[in-house]
Amino acid sequence: MQVPKTFDDLFDEAQQRDLYTKLVLQLNKDFHLANIDVEFHESILPDSLKLILHEAIYKLIQEKFADYLNLLYIIDVSEKQIRELNGDDMVALAEAVSFLILKREWQKVWFKNKYS
Repeated sequence: MQVPKTFDDLFDEAQQRDLYTKLVLQLNKDFHLANIDVEFHESILPDSLKLILHEAIYKLIQEKFADYLNLLYIIDVSEKQIRELNGDDMVALAEAVSFLILKREWQKVWFKNKYS
């Protein structure tokens, strides 16, 4: 499995493998487990998913930091990768974290599809 380098690469690969809906469902599952009231419709377009996820992460960082950390723990985003991000610009940080979240969720979906 090659890890996607951009949002577009990730979405393209998910759609090519018919796993985009499973990616959205996995996101919903983990947000629900973290008790965060964000839900993505199964037919959401990739650009909308990216935008709404980015906004949700930004709000969590700004307003509910403990919930943000809990979400990262539940999704199992690498702490090392989070620490490597530049926190000077909160908008850019939220976008980078959103991509890390999507990459990790994509890994879960890809592995479940390949080995089940």
